Amino acid sequence: MTSQPRDELIGQTLEGRYRVLARLATGGMATVYVAMDERLDREVALKVMKPGLADDQTFVTRFRREARSAARLGNPHVVSVFDQGEQDGLVYLVMEYVPGQTLREVLAEEGALTPRAALDIMDPVLQALASAHEAGIVHRDVKPENVILRTDGMVKVADFGLARAVTSQTQTGQSGVLLGTVAYLSPEQVERGIADPRTDVYAAGLILFELLTGEKAFSGEVPIHVAYQHVHTDVPPPSRLVPGLAPELDDLVTRAAARDPDARPADAGEFLRELREVRGRLSGAELDSAPGALDVDRAHERTRALPVPATAPSRPAGPPAGASAAAAPRRRGRGIPVLLAALLLAAGLAAGWWFMLGPGAMTTVPTVAGTPYASAETALTRAHLRAERVDAFSETVAKGSVITEEPLAGKEVRRGSTVEVSVSKGRERYAVPTLAGRTRAEAEQALKAERLVLGTVSQEWSESVPEGQVISSTPEAGASLKRGASVGLSVSKGRQPIPVPALSGASEQSARSQLERAGLAVGEVTRENSSSVPEGSVIRTSPTAGESRFRGDRVALVISKGPVMVTVPEVTGKQEAEARAILEGAGFKVSVERWMGGIFGTVRSTSPGAGSRAPQGSSITMTVV
Repeated sequence: MTSQPRDELIGQTLEGRYRVLARLATGGMATVYVAMDERLDREVALKVMKPGLADDQTFVTRFRREARSAARLGNPHVVSVFDQGEQDGLVYLVMEYVPGQTLREVLAEEGALTPRAALDIMDPVLQALASAHEAGIVHRDVKPENVILRTDGMVKVADFGLARAVTSQTQTGQSGVLLGTVAYLSPEQVERGIADPRTDVYAAGLILFELLTGEKAFSGEVPIHVAYQHVHTDVPPPSRLVPGLAPELDDLVTRAAARDPDARPADAGEFLRELREVRGRLSGAELDSAPGALDVDRAHERTRALPVPATAPSRPAGPPAGASAAAAPRRRGRGIPVLLAALLLAAGLAAGWWFMLGPGAMTTVPTVAGTPYASAETALTRAHLRAERVDAFSETVAKGSVITEEPLAGKEVRRGSTVEVSVSKGRERYAVPTLAGRTRAEAEQALKAERLVLGTVSQEWSESVPEGQVISSTPEAGASLKRGASVGLSVSKGRQPIPVPALSGASEQSARSQLERAGLAVGEVTRENSSSVPEGSVIRTSPTAGESRFRGDRVALVISKGPVMVTVPEVTGKQEAEARAILEGAGFKVSVERWMGGIFGTVRSTSPGAGSRAPQGSSITMTVV
């Protein structure tokens, strides 16, 4: 017997909290482990994304959405999500650990189930899906593998990892990837890649078909063959495979699995109501009929023929011997009152039954406000009344419990009457949509669609968000708010203009520092002589001081090399006029000091002296004798 390759994650502890104990299963997107939450000392299921997908942001976003989607569902039949995280490139979810069997394993072991067992399983499955649909979430991967029967009999729906918050319709595939399992894909998923609550209803109808028959509705050697059947073939009635199933079950399955989405129940909540109505109409024999049994005796629906008396002779027989001929008419006359009395007695009994036990009898509406809907429905049924559910939001009554009933509790009504039961959908809350990147008008429309209103709008500079688009919202996207709550926006004014600072005369190092502090960068640096700007200082910038640029733009610097230096020519012994011409020709200014009146006009010396270097344009002093 070959051993399985060792999983390196087993034995590790993620985030210092979740110690991985063993691998449970591997799917297309992730591997599921059982782990110990060492902080709360409980076993949890750890769903770790496959490494090859962790680098794909589209898959990572979809994976994380599982936490946000499932965490919003407070239904007891939904597998809870506790936490999400990332460590060393591993992206994971922490979920409720549900020991038990998947519905696929149950079908593999048991095959077709009785209608009662099938409906017992489908009821909580549809409860879970209904809570998702009320929250605007489509599961999109409903299949027996995602239904878990806990060891205590509790039914749980798992893996909302492919779910996506929807408005009207949602793309099922991204980047050409079609989500879901082909055996349960709806025709619209195959043809158009879209999904809405009716998509989940279709898959649930196929699961019910499989529970009743032990067979998939469509099968084939290759996935494309199965997908083709979804689009072009109607789901057969279950009784075609299991003779004797009630026609109501056929109708329930074929309506849920109709190829046309508009022909199906609008969502799982409507499917659940239809399922319960069908169950209420079935007899115990029909609910418990063994798979494959012959037609169930539906006695309560059949029209029975009245018994026909034996054929009478064509001529009445004569009276018995010794009887008077006139006695026969008298006997017939006495029979008429007896018949009338019998008819009156039957009518009285029928009237008594009608008004005391039948539909004409009166009953009292029980108090069901504040109780879970299932309990309320049971109480009304016991009182011979029918519950008509109407869902409404409530700030005070827990989700799934009754807010009010109409007629009110204590009122006398006829048996069989309908009581409208208002059931809480929980507090009316709406998630702030993602508004970043939208224009103000688009953001306002998105808020309106979520029953929220636009609040204070502020404007900010942004280096990354174009002018006129939303930078952020307050509260942030995903926050849960009451209907009509306001959401503030920060709208981009575009990139902030930065004036070039005045840098002339500053040292090169100081100029660089000032530009960096302003958010600008140093561009080309050139150097040139200057008689007015000290060496190493800025002569000018390009663009010039005061002009506006944006963060990161470059500013060119021109740095002074100081003045041009010139060698003082030798003019000693020359006459004043000639010496002046030579010095001025070299670029100097000339001043004269005369010694003893300078009567001879001869240059005795210069300052600075001949051969030394002086700035071009500077003054040379000649001493003339």
